[in-house]
Amino acid sequence: MSRLDSAIRRLTAQRVCLDRAIELTAGLYGPVLEFGLGNGRTYDHLREKLPGRAIYVFEREVMAHPDSRPDADHLVLGDLAETLPRARARIGTAAALAHIDIGSGDRAATARTAALISQALPDLLAAGAVVASDQQLNIPGASGLCLPEGVAAGRYFMYRMD
Repeated sequence: MSRLDSAIRRLTAQRVCLDRAIELTAGLYGPVLEFGLGNGRTYDHLREKLPGRAIYVFEREVMAHPDSRPDADHLVLGDLAETLPRARARIGTAAALAHIDIGSGDRAATARTAALISQALPDLLAAGAVVASDQQLNIPGASGLCLPEGVAAGRYFMYRMD
């Protein structure tokens, strides 16, 4: 498969999983957490699909287009090891949905970040909250969800907090 086709499959899976997570959390109170702003595409998608819902973005360094950035009140900037322990106090309430897009070319670093986020999520998410992730996570108190039709196993991962 060409890199272009692989990217298209990844982005399609990402959109389908995000849209499914939005459906599953429609009646659940709470903000959205976005781990990894990148170019701001998924943040912009979430903002469009969830008008009026607070979206908190966790990012080490912002490089997204200015039109695809959260305001300062909703941007948690810095290393996750430092920002996650204080995240619940900053957000103020449990989140309904989390999107994790942290994959990088460094597998070991990605695995460390996934483990860090996995351990922090139970304190940040409401019961019934849904997580969509580009990485497999091991979230205490969460169950895996079936992927939407058309999303290949291992391409994306979805979880619900029990």
